[in-house]
Amino acid sequence: MKNNLRIISVFIISLLLTLTFSCKKEVPKVIPTLTTTDVSNITSTTALGGGSITSDGGAAVAARGVCWSLSQSPTTTDSKTSDGAGIGSFTSTITGLTPGITYYVRAYATNSIGTSYGSQLTLTALAIIPTLTTTAITDIGSTSATSGGSITSDGGSTIISRGVCWSTNQTPTIANSKTVETSGLSIFTSSIIGLMPSTTYYVRSYATNSVGTGYGNAISVTSLRGIFFNPDLTYGSVTDIDGNKYKTILIGTQTWMAENLKTTKYRDGNLIETTNPVWLNIQGNVEPKYQWAYDGNESNIATYGRLYTWYTATDSRNVCPIGWHVPTDAEWTILTTYLGGENIAGSKLREAGVSYWEYPKGATNETGFTALPSGYRHVQGPFFGKGAVVYWWSSKDSGLYSYNAWYRHINYDHSDVYREEEYKYSGLSVRCIKD
Repeated sequence: MKNNLRIISVFIISLLLTLTFSCKKEVPKVIPTLTTTDVSNITSTTALGGGSITSDGGAAVAARGVCWSLSQSPTTTDSKTSDGAGIGSFTSTITGLTPGITYYVRAYATNSIGTSYGSQLTLTALAIIPTLTTTAITDIGSTSATSGGSITSDGGSTIISRGVCWSTNQTPTIANSKTVETSGLSIFTSSIIGLMPSTTYYVRSYATNSVGTGYGNAISVTSLRGIFFNPDLTYGSVTDIDGNKYKTILIGTQTWMAENLKTTKYRDGNLIETTNPVWLNIQGNVEPKYQWAYDGNESNIATYGRLYTWYTATDSRNVCPIGWHVPTDAEWTILTTYLGGENIAGSKLREAGVSYWEYPKGATNETGFTALPSGYRHVQGPFFGKGAVVYWWSSKDSGLYSYNAWYRHINYDHSDVYREEEYKYSGLSVRCIKD
């Protein structure tokens, strides 16, 4: 009987154990659960990110970090960090970013089942100033040269201005003389003008974006001596009928007086009248033929010469010495073209320094022409502009209005030679040119 009870007890216990183990189910393992931490401390190439793993999915987290890419939904096959193992929060340092570029970022966690990702965030690296190099300087003259630059990076922001800047200081900036070229990311060329002869300058390329201005390497250049049009500035001479002797100078193929005309007589000896009317009639067929000293003061003549109406300058009796004449409009153009164009010829013709001109901007007188600010006499009588401007007649009627003729003038604050029209009744200077 006891044996039977023992057998029954063992059977019941075995049955209960079997039922217990058969009812116990194994929980399946899954990938981890996590979130992506907000990105902070953003620079042009780095940032801080990270994540928070709330569940390992039933299997230990063996790897975690953040991954990023230019495309959405970055994975661990893209750029990534490795920030230890286990659950909880972690911090990641994102590196190798390109300035101004937007990236997509996600935290990741990997266990034996696989890899899961947190929410996707965006990150834009900060833009920086452009990077560039300065092109070697070529075509060096006495007042000009050629350089440029090569922009290798816009810094993550569109280039809005570029060119070269120069100064006698070793680190020129855009606050000094500069060129402004078409914006963009590429190689560019710039024409440097307005240099002083025989002077050392430092040149740097520059490029500006929304962040600021970047500069290329500085290159030094020494402009040529300002005498390459006439190596020794050898002056000739000519004398007018009044006995006034003038220096003359060869510029290209032309020989010019290096001083303004001073004569009070035509070539045939006839006197050129002078007067001081309040008004010179510009109506009808009146052709006033007068000459004046500036302000009526004869002491101005030695330096600045006399002022003449166009009718006087073009009279058939000729105001210039024998073998010379008042230049045509075309002859003025030949001169300015030879000197590189109207926009820079003025500085090459104008006397340098402030002895006569109010401001010596860019003036070199490298041609020996020695333009001085003789001013002019307005058609109504007043005199203006001595020290600031010079006007010279051409022999050509403007063709637009019967009372206008072409002339050239130079201002104290510009490097240009201007071609414009003026009343033939006004008093302007005369520069004679050799036949």
